[in-house]
Amino acid sequence: MHSAMLLWLPISSAPLDSNATFLMLLRWVHLLAGVMWIGLLYFFNVVNVRFMQNLDPETRVKVLPPLLTRALWWFRWSSVLTVLAGIAYWMTIVSADADNAQASGGHAIWTFFVIWTLAFAAENALVMPLKGPLNNGYVVGILAAAIVAAAAYLYVDLNQHGWESNRLLAIGIGGGIGWLLLLNVWGIVWRVNKRLIRWTEEHAAHGTPIPEKAQRLARQAFLVSRISAWLTIPLLFFMGAASHYPLLGR
Repeated sequence: MHSAMLLWLPISSAPLDSNATFLMLLRWVHLLAGVMWIGLLYFFNVVNVRFMQNLDPETRVKVLPPLLTRALWWFRWSSVLTVLAGIAYWMTIVSADADNAQASGGHAIWTFFVIWTLAFAAENALVMPLKGPLNNGYVVGILAAAIVAAAAYLYVDLNQHGWESNRLLAIGIGGGIGWLLLLNVWGIVWRVNKRLIRWTEEHAAHGTPIPEKAQRLARQAFLVSRISAWLTIPLLFFMGAASHYPLLGR
C-alpha cells in the first residue's frame, strides 16, 4: 500500500544552488508585498474615495483617522519592501548581463535612479499649483503620462550598448515606475495624509478648526494617488514583459 501511494507522488527536488533559492525568495517577497501595495492603492481609488464622499461629515471625522492610519501604515511599508526586493533582484540581472559582456552595469543603475527620480520631481511640480488647467484631473493625468513616457524612452535610449537584455530594460521601465510610485507614497501621499489625519483627530476631539489649506493638500494627494493607480497598468505590463514578451533588448 505504501509503495503504491509513492507511485502517485510527484517527483520533485529542492534546488541545491543557494543563489537560486535567494533569488526565488526575493521574487516571492517582491510579489507578496506588491500585491499588498497595489491592492491598497486600488482600494483607496476604487472604494474609499466614493465611500468617504457618501458619509456625513460627523461620521467621516470618526471613521477617517483610524481607517487611514492603519491602511497607510501597510501601504507605505509594503511599498518599501516591494521596491527594495525588486531592485535587489534587478541588480542581479544587471550584474549578470554586464559580466557576460565584460562590461560595467553602473551606467544602467545610476541612470535608473536619476531618470526616475527626476520624473517624480516633474510630477510633483505638476500637482503643486492646482490652478487653471493644472487643477483638471484629465490634464494632469495626460501630462504625467507624458513625463513617464519620456522617462521610459530616455532610459532605454541611454542603455543601448548591445549587451542589455530585455529583462534589464523592461524592469528598468516597470521598476522605474515603481520607484516613482514609492516616492509618491512617501513624498506626497503620506506627507499630506498624516497632516490631514492629525487635523481631523484634533477637530473631532477638541473642535479645533481644520486649516483652509487642508482642502488643497487633499486635492494634491488625491491626484497623485489617482496617477499612481493608472501607472500600475504600464508597470505591471513591463514587469510581465521582462520574461515573457521580449521587445526591448536581446
